[in-house]
Amino acid sequence: MYRKGEVKYEALALPDRVQMPDDAALAAAEAFRDYMKKRHSVRQYSSRPVPEAVVTACIEAACTAPSGANHQPWHFVAISNPEMKARIRAAAEDEEREFYAGGAGDEWLAALEPIGTGVEKPHLTDAPWLVVVFAQRYGLTEEGARYKNYYVPESVGIATGMLITALHQAGLVCLEHTPNPMKFLPELCDRPAHEKAVMILPVGYPAEDATVPAVAKRKKPRAQVLSVFR
Repeated sequence: MYRKGEVKYEALALPDRVQMPDDAALAAAEAFRDYMKKRHSVRQYSSRPVPEAVVTACIEAACTAPSGANHQPWHFVAISNPEMKARIRAAAEDEEREFYAGGAGDEWLAALEPIGTGVEKPHLTDAPWLVVVFAQRYGLTEEGARYKNYYVPESVGIATGMLITALHQAGLVCLEHTPNPMKFLPELCDRPAHEKAVMILPVGYPAEDATVPAVAKRKKPRAQVLSVFR
């Protein structure tokens, strides 16, 4: 992205202004809040195809996220290839078997019980797309020189959240899938050694008989998640 010594500070007049009157701002915020309440993490996917252009537009929206020093330390791999999806599912299920066979502590497994998760991950092959999110431990200039990335987990987390929001805006559903340690993914996705896979998002339309865990509808009340000092 950068050449050494190429980028210097330059002030740019705010190119886009989207501000609105207070009453319109409140209406927009409340409408967006109510729409986001309709977002659900889904494990059952329809066979209905999703155009590639829709997925890539959502990823491009995610890539507008703020990041430490604007280094944008992320890479997204979108996969519709059935053989690749099958390999990812097989490898992920291998890791999940170890997790459920004792790799996770009793407390963690108890916390997952109301969610209804298990070893089998059919969503990884049923969903028309998988989006693998990679975090770049460090960056490389166009000449191949290494430079430090800053606030990588925070930056990638923000971008991933924006991707999930963009997918919902497009009428799609996804599932935040984090097998650990996912060491098989960089090679499978032809990514360099300095990139670490942090999440797999199956993406598609929900199946007609899709369900969500009842516990997922239990959200903390405002008083538990918000403090205001006037």
